[in-house]
Amino acid sequence: MGATGPTVARGRVTWVLAGGVLAAALVLGAGPRAFPPVFQAVGPESPSRTGPAGPQPSAQYRDISREAQGPSENGVIFQKCSLVSGQSEPQTIHVQLSVNNTRTPVSANLSDLLVLDQITSLTVKESPGNRTQGGVQTFRKQSLQAGECYSVSYMASLDPTVLGTGESLDLPALLIFQSPSQNRTQLKAHFTITVEERITVQHPENKLEPSPFTSANGVSQDLSLNDQVIDILTSEDPGSMLQALEELEIATLNQADADLEACRNQISKDIIALLMKNLTSDGHLSPQTERKVTAAFKEQFLLLEKEVQEEYERKMLALTAECDLETRKKTESQYQREMVAMEEVEEALKRVNERSAAECSSLLRTLHGLEQEDMHKSLALHQAEDFAQAHRQLVVFQRNELHSIVYTQIQSAVAKGELRPEVAKMLLQDYSKTQESVEELMDFFQATKRYHLSKRFGHREYLVQSLQAVETRVQGLLSTAAAQLTSLIHKHERAGYLDEDQMEMLLERAQTETFSIKQKLDNDLKQEKKRLHQKLITKRRRELLQKHKEQQKEQVSLGEASSTAEDAVQYLDQWRSVMAEHTAALEELQERLDQAALDDLRVLTVSLSEKATEDLRRLQSTAMTQELLKRSAPWLFLQQILEEHSRESAARTTQLEAEERERGQELVQAVRQRLQQDAPEASTEEQAELRHWEHLVFTKLCCASISLSEEDLLRVKQEAQGCFTQLDRSLALPRVRARVLRQQLQIAWREAEFQKLDQALAAPELQSKARKLRSKGRGKADLLKKSLEDKIRLFEERAPEDLADKVRGELLHERVQRLEAQEAHFAESLVALQFQKVARAAETLSVYTALLSIQDLLLGELSESETLTKSACVQILESHSPELQELERKLEERLVQQEAAEQQQVLESWQRWAADGPGLGEPGEMDPERQVSAMLRQALNKGQKLLEQQQQRVREERQNSAVLEDSLESLEADTMASLCSQGLRLVSYLSKMTMVPGSTLLRLLSVVLPAASQPQLLALLDTVSEKHSDHTAENESSGEQAEQGKRRKHQGWWQALDSRLRADLVSQGLERMLWARQRKESILKKVYAPVQERVTFPGKGSWPHLSLEPIGELAPMPITGEETMDILNTGEKIFVFRSPKEPEIALRVPPRRKKNFLNAKKASKALGLD
Repeated sequence: MGATGPTVARGRVTWVLAGGVLAAALVLGAGPRAFPPVFQAVGPESPSRTGPAGPQPSAQYRDISREAQGPSENGVIFQKCSLVSGQSEPQTIHVQLSVNNTRTPVSANLSDLLVLDQITSLTVKESPGNRTQGGVQTFRKQSLQAGECYSVSYMASLDPTVLGTGESLDLPALLIFQSPSQNRTQLKAHFTITVEERITVQHPENKLEPSPFTSANGVSQDLSLNDQVIDILTSEDPGSMLQALEELEIATLNQADADLEACRNQISKDIIALLMKNLTSDGHLSPQTERKVTAAFKEQFLLLEKEVQEEYERKMLALTAECDLETRKKTESQYQREMVAMEEVEEALKRVNERSAAECSSLLRTLHGLEQEDMHKSLALHQAEDFAQAHRQLVVFQRNELHSIVYTQIQSAVAKGELRPEVAKMLLQDYSKTQESVEELMDFFQATKRYHLSKRFGHREYLVQSLQAVETRVQGLLSTAAAQLTSLIHKHERAGYLDEDQMEMLLERAQTETFSIKQKLDNDLKQEKKRLHQKLITKRRRELLQKHKEQQKEQVSLGEASSTAEDAVQYLDQWRSVMAEHTAALEELQERLDQAALDDLRVLTVSLSEKATEDLRRLQSTAMTQELLKRSAPWLFLQQILEEHSRESAARTTQLEAEERERGQELVQAVRQRLQQDAPEASTEEQAELRHWEHLVFTKLCCASISLSEEDLLRVKQEAQGCFTQLDRSLALPRVRARVLRQQLQIAWREAEFQKLDQALAAPELQSKARKLRSKGRGKADLLKKSLEDKIRLFEERAPEDLADKVRGELLHERVQRLEAQEAHFAESLVALQFQKVARAAETLSVYTALLSIQDLLLGELSESETLTKSACVQILESHSPELQELERKLEERLVQQEAAEQQQVLESWQRWAADGPGLGEPGEMDPERQVSAMLRQALNKGQKLLEQQQQRVREERQNSAVLEDSLESLEADTMASLCSQGLRLVSYLSKMTMVPGSTLLRLLSVVLPAASQPQLLALLDTVSEKHSDHTAENESSGEQAEQGKRRKHQGWWQALDSRLRADLVSQGLERMLWARQRKESILKKVYAPVQERVTFPGKGSWPHLSLEPIGELAPMPITGEETMDILNTGEKIFVFRSPKEPEIALRVPPRRKKNFLNAKKASKALGLD
């Protein structure tokens, strides 16, 4: 920005120079053009700008797109520079104004140069200029040849009391000149003095935002964000207001997310304390135990907060470093591409004239500046998305960890004997049920907050655009008054009442006075806005702080009321009503304050602008009129012009006011449409539908589990709870993600258009427009210039209209993908749990089957070698029969007990449902002719409650069934372990008799257990060896000679064992293949119903209605499959409708067939199942 600025340090003024010793408000003009009625600020405010690390082109190239900066087409450069001349008080500066008519192929001689320099609040010394009463000094020069430079300088000082700390003073300069081929042209140089507290060297750095996970005062954050609204409304750059407002909206959404998360955590903690209190009041828990468990909860919650805060800081530091590295890489890559493109253009334009080459180079620098801006915007958006994603991940982690703490602490209390298992189970059930209500409440809070914030920023956008419309109207009136003043002089000159010298003198005076009036208006607006800014901030903070204090007191009393609430439902209802009331009251206050701020700013802007407009009109009607009359201008001619100007002013005023009203109506309609899209009812209904759907999905998945232990069931419930807690939509992340997607799609669209332009440039004969240009004799430079201009124009054009729909569709697709991934993860965890159980059982069964095979092999060898007689073999096997019979008896007893317990649970469940369920009226109370219809109507009225109770009963029965099945599997596993131990003893005994060495036994085990690893085989062999040592004492009496004889005798057996075992396994494998083929053929011969008729289960394409923003009415659930049936032959028809998109839930548990475990194992052995 340019220029110099003083700094107040220890009571005196210090001038701060940007970029070193020389601080210049450098203006690289916009090129020659007709003299406009309003002075426009063109050119950058500084020659360079601090940017990201890495090589970059000059800042003037980067900024060309916004203000048409760079050397003008005739090479004129206008500067206002300054240099500190000492440390005296007050400090003085050396100011220099320079006009450089650089020598280029397009340069021309300039004439009638007029420099208007603003010097308000400065004490000027040794200046050759002519001072005016409006704080402007003028410098004139008749001509300036091409290649020459004209400069003037003077000394100036500023009183330290004129500006306060942080304030600034704008002192621009304006250059007006005449060129041979153009009308009068103007260039403006900005010059700003800023007062700072101390001189500092600024380095770009990334500062961490206040952590949303700390318990810091959220009121101060809210007040700070609200201050920024006043900053935006009083901004001196109207073009950046909407962008700043969008950034403020994202920051406010982030803060609202943090507030809602803090509310969620507080509610969850209060719910735990409330449930513990209820257990104590019901006599299930002693007060001492309650205090002890509650203290443990508080300690764990504090540790969790500390862990999350540390993790947040680590993530933010890592992301900041990563983003800085990415910025440097992108900047370097962009710089390299720009250099390559510049070299290619220079090479292509070697043979064209210098003027065309200069124009193309200037356009290329402009294009590169726009690309750099786009790149930095993309990087900023991606960085914001990374931070939002990291925040969301930590939020989900904190929620899951909080649930984990609850489950873990309750289990720990049970293990320590502080809680009885049945009390813990009751507590966890109440907690799980209450969490569903908490999630529903948070959905309501989120929908309400989203609606109110949308309303707040829709209203603020309306205010900003209304203020811009007011600025447009008053500037239009000023432009009209200034144009009329110039027109008055030109009309008299054309009528012959003024010669050229008189016209030039009057034009100079008119331009000087107009510049002075407008500069005074700018300074007055700036100073008055600063005063109003402070006033509005003070008033706003006072009222908002008072409102926050009142609401905090009510929330504290609400937290204390949790100890007296009868149940969780009452407590949550209190939260709902209080938060809804607080949110509505706060939003109403902020809307009123925003409107009041706009009204004050509108009054201020209009009053000062009308005063300036009146000064311009007075200048026309009095001072300029008197000057014209002095030069013998006819009064009637002058009066006619003034009346015409008066009518033009009135018409222009009416036109601008009508345009402002029309724009206001469009803005109101846009706000209404935005509020309709963010209606809280639609969002809440959508979330309720989604949670209902996911509840059905998870219930169906849980019911698919055959067996679950109490610990497994608890773990599954906890994981399901973690899934449910992620179904919400944060406020900020969707908006941030939408901005990233919109930017990506816009860049993709622009790149596609660039590619078309490059193809047209490479093959111009394919384009009709290019052929037309060539037919006129234009060359390659003209084509390149046209291509660059088209690319620059693409940055200014709006993206296709379907871009918003594409963004919305992509966001919806991403949300569906996240939900499907969540379901898949939950299903995988259940399947993995079942697979672990099956794998353990299969491994034990395979070991037992292998031991049976080896026993069979060793007994056969002993029998064939006549080492043992058949009766001896039978005796060995029968010696293990009593143990097997005892195992079978115990297992049967346990099975009978389990079956009885299961039947008792089902009976009790039915009895509870029958007692608690909604009963129907007695048949005698109804019309005997319409009994069925009456009972059916009564049942339908109570159907929803009946269905919920029935579904809950079925879920409990299935859970109990799964737990009982797991208990049965545990008994079977224990029995199987006993059988394996018995088999190991027998194999050990037989291997001792056959004197099979360990290597041979290991080889046999690897044959019968091909899937076992080497460590597993060695562990099994060690077990056999241990069993083998049990029989060693019985054989120690035999001599070594006999041992050696037996080994020689059995040497042949050992060699044949491996081949015989393999042959047996091959034979069994062929039998199994034959059985499997026959089984497959029998299955294929059967006729089955289509899959969709046999099972209905949620999956892709069967989602409930979801949307990024609610659009219209929710999609209805299709109803298909109408059927009719006759009941009791009464002639009455019952119509049955089925929804194909609803997961089917059976209303009864199918009875489990009683099975004999040992017989099943024997059947498996007979079939050769491994």
